[in-house]
Amino acid sequence: MAFGVPTKRSVTIAGHETSISLEPLFWSALEEVATDMGLPLNALIARIDADRLDSVPPPNLTSTIRQWLLLRALGNRGGE
Repeated sequence: MAFGVPTKRSVTIAGHETSISLEPLFWSALEEVATDMGLPLNALIARIDADRLDSVPPPNLTSTIRQWLLLRALGNRGGE
């Protein structure tokens, strides 16, 4: 398995653009989940972003996305 370096993408959340850097493996997983849920990628990221704000202190968005994907892979549906 080849490991990839983070790739930066711009996404729109709550009407503003932000950049997220994730490794290709995580981008692929996130896109697959969005497709499975019938959501645009930005909408899924916005949901994850809203959930992270319930944590005190809230982790950064990139970290939250990685953790959300791992929890989902382990069987916790990530608040779905």
